[in-house]
Amino acid sequence: MTTTTPARGRRRAPSRMERAAGRAAAFQKPRVILALLLLLALTSVMLLDGYLRSEIGNDARVRDGAAYDKVPGDILDGGPILTFDHGTAKTRSVPDRTIVLTFDDGPTATWTPQVLKVLEENDVDATFFMVGSMISRYPSVVKSLVQQGNEVGIHTFTHVDLSYQSATRLQRELKQTQLALAGAAGVTTTLFRAPYSSEIDAVDNYSWPVYQEIGNLGYTSVFVDTDSDDWKKPGVSKIVRWATPKKNKGAIVLMHDAGGDRSQTITALGTYIKKMKAKGYTFTTVSGAQAMLDRNQTAVGRQSGSVGAGVGAGAGAGAGAGGDGAAQAAQHQAVGATLYEGRALVYAVAVAEWVVPALSWVLLVVGVAVMGRFGMMLVLARRHHRQRNRRRGKGARGGGRFSWGPTVTRPVSVIVPAYNEKECIANTLRSLAKSTHPIEIIVVDDGSDDNTSEIAESLGMPNVRVVRQENAGKPAALNNGVRNARYDIVVMMDGDTVFEPDAVHQLVQPFADPEIGAVAGNAKVGNRTTLIGAWQHIEYVMGFNLDRRMYDLLRCMPTIPGAIGAFRRDAVLGVGGMSEDTLAEDTDITIAMHRAGWRVVYQEHARAWTEAPGSLRQLWSQRYRWSYGTMQALWKHRKSLTDKGPSGRFGRVGMPLVVLFQIVTPVFAPLIDVFTVYSMIFVDFRAALLAWLAVLAVQLVCAAYAFRLDREKYRYLAMLPLQQLAYRQMMYLVLIHSCVTALTGGRLRWQKLKRTGEVGTPAGAGR
Repeated sequence: MTTTTPARGRRRAPSRMERAAGRAAAFQKPRVILALLLLLALTSVMLLDGYLRSEIGNDARVRDGAAYDKVPGDILDGGPILTFDHGTAKTRSVPDRTIVLTFDDGPTATWTPQVLKVLEENDVDATFFMVGSMISRYPSVVKSLVQQGNEVGIHTFTHVDLSYQSATRLQRELKQTQLALAGAAGVTTTLFRAPYSSEIDAVDNYSWPVYQEIGNLGYTSVFVDTDSDDWKKPGVSKIVRWATPKKNKGAIVLMHDAGGDRSQTITALGTYIKKMKAKGYTFTTVSGAQAMLDRNQTAVGRQSGSVGAGVGAGAGAGAGAGGDGAAQAAQHQAVGATLYEGRALVYAVAVAEWVVPALSWVLLVVGVAVMGRFGMMLVLARRHHRQRNRRRGKGARGGGRFSWGPTVTRPVSVIVPAYNEKECIANTLRSLAKSTHPIEIIVVDDGSDDNTSEIAESLGMPNVRVVRQENAGKPAALNNGVRNARYDIVVMMDGDTVFEPDAVHQLVQPFADPEIGAVAGNAKVGNRTTLIGAWQHIEYVMGFNLDRRMYDLLRCMPTIPGAIGAFRRDAVLGVGGMSEDTLAEDTDITIAMHRAGWRVVYQEHARAWTEAPGSLRQLWSQRYRWSYGTMQALWKHRKSLTDKGPSGRFGRVGMPLVVLFQIVTPVFAPLIDVFTVYSMIFVDFRAALLAWLAVLAVQLVCAAYAFRLDREKYRYLAMLPLQQLAYRQMMYLVLIHSCVTALTGGRLRWQKLKRTGEVGTPAGAGR
C-alpha cells in the first residue's frame, strides 16, 4: 500500500535548516581552524610554563673538580670583577672597606620584597643577579627593585651550568633574560654572574671559554669574595660571620633571595649591615665599586656606549635608567624591539602563570568527575541489572521474573524513515517481517532518489505501507509516520537498522505501566569486524548502555536512540511531535517527554543492530551532528532548570548530569591526555605511564562489566588501549568542534551517511 503526501504548490520553500545549510558550510572550515588554534595555544602555554619551571630543556649537570691549567694565572689570582677590553681579560677588586651586597637566584614574591625593605631601612643599595624565568614571573618585584636604586645582573634564564651548553644556548639564555628585564623594568644590563660560580679562582678549563665568549659580547662577569652560605641555613650568627671580609678588605658578598626559606637571611641582613657600617664600611653596587676604582685610578671614565651584541638589540646608551647614576651604570634603558618583545614575554608568562594552575584545578575536577562517573555507572548499572533481571518467589506474577505488568500483546506501528536507503531498506524490512509481535510497518520515503520506496514495495509484504513525501528531513518523516500510524504505540527506528525477532515485543512491554511514555532500546553495532566498528562497539556497550542504565534508575534518561525506541502515540503528539529545532530530534523529544510528566525507561532486552559509520570522515560527521544537536536540545529546554514538577526534576537532576558528563567533562578530558603526554616527555615518564595505565585499568573494569551485562564477547576489549589513544581523542576533538560551532552561533544541516548494507541479520553481525 502506498500513500503520497501532497506537496503544497509546485515548489516547496526551503526549511529553516536548509536555509542555514549554505551559511553553515561556509563557516565550518574557520571553526575547525579555531579549534586547532585553541589546542595549539594550550600546548604553547604549557610548554612555556614548563620551560619557566625548568621542566623543559632542564640540564641539572654541574661541573666540579675540572682542571684549570688553561686559565691565565693572573685571572685566577685576580679580583672578582672580570672584564674584557678588546679581547684582553683583566680583573678588578673592590676597594678596601667597601661591601658590594649581591643576591642570587631571585626574584621571588616572598623574600625579595623583604630584602628590599631591609635595604631601604638601612639606606643601602645592592646588586641582584636574577634568573630570567623568575623575572618574567615576578615583574612587579623587579620594577620596584630598580626604582629603589638597586642594580640588576643576569643569572641566565633557566639557571643552567653554561660550561655544558652550546654557544647558541648561551646566547639564548642571555637574550631571554635581557628581554625579561626589559619587559619587567624597562632596562637591560651588562652584568653577569654564572650559576654555580663562586670565587674567581674556581674558573676551570671548561668555564673559561664561556667567560671569554660572554666578555666578547660586552658583559662584565662578577664573582664573589665572601660567601655567606646562607642557603645552608646555618643560623644568623654564622651567616653574619661568614659574610664578613678579613682585614678590612673590600668584598663582593653573596647572599640569596630565593631557593627556599630565607628567613635567616632576612634576619642576618639587617644585623650584618649595621655591623659593617659600625666598622666603617661603605655599601655600594658593582657599578658603584667600579666607579670608585675609576675615580681612584683616574684612568677611565664612566662606562658608556653600546651594550654589545649579546645585550639585546635596541638597548640605548643612557646610563642610570631608573636610579642614580654610577650605582646603576651597568643598566641601560630598553628601547625599540627589545622593549616590546620583553613586554610580550612578560604578558605571555602572566597568561601561562594563570592558565596552567587554573587548568590543573580543572584537571583535578575533571579527573574526580570521570572517576565518579565510572563509580556511579558501575553501582547503578549493577543495581539496574539486578532489578530488571531478578527472580521473584514462587507464585509471583509473570512466571517468577521481573515484569512491567500484564503482557502487552496489542499491535503496534513501526515507523521507518528512509532517505536513499537502497542498500539497507530490504534487510530492515525483512528483519521486521520476522517479528514475534503483531506490527504494521510504515516506511516514510523522505524524497529519496535511489528507488528506496520501490524496493520496499517490491518485497510484497502485506503489513508494509509506503508513505512518500518531498524531502523535509528526518523529524518531518517521523511526524508523518506518527500521523499515519493506526495504533497507540509507535516504534521508531532508522532505515539502516535490523531488529531481532523479539525486539518489538520486548520494547513495548514497559507500556504495561501507564506512567511510562517512552522506551529506549539496546542499539548494537552490527559492522564491528572493522577497527572503527570495533571501537564504536566498545563505545556503544560501555558508554551508551551503561549510561542508560544509570539514567533509567535516576529517572532522567536524556536520549532515546533513533535506532530503536518506542513511544505512546498520544504522548508524542502531546509534546508537539518531533521538532526541527535541533539536529538531535531524539534527545529533544526525550527531554520533552520528561517535562510533560512521562517516565522514560531503558529496555536492555530489546536489541537492534545498526550500521555504524565505516570511515573516520563519516564518523566525525555523525558525532559532530550528535554533539551539536545535544547542545541545541539542552539549550532549548534550559527553562526546565527553574520549572516545578516533573520538568523541574529533569532540569535539576538530568540536565546537570548530561551537561557534566556529556559536555563539560569530555571537553576538558583532553587535558588529562595533554598533561599525561607532557609529564611523560618532560617530567617523569614512569610515573605518568603508571597513572595512565591505572586509569586504563579502571576503564577496562567498567568495559568488562558492561560486556558481561550485555553478554558480549570479551575479545573486543583488546582494542580498548588503542581506542583510548586514537578514537577517544577524535571524539574529544569532535565535541570541541561542536562547542566552537555553538559558541560562534553556527548551524548545521542534516548529514546523510553513506551506507553499505552489510548489517543483515543479527546472526551475521559478527557477534
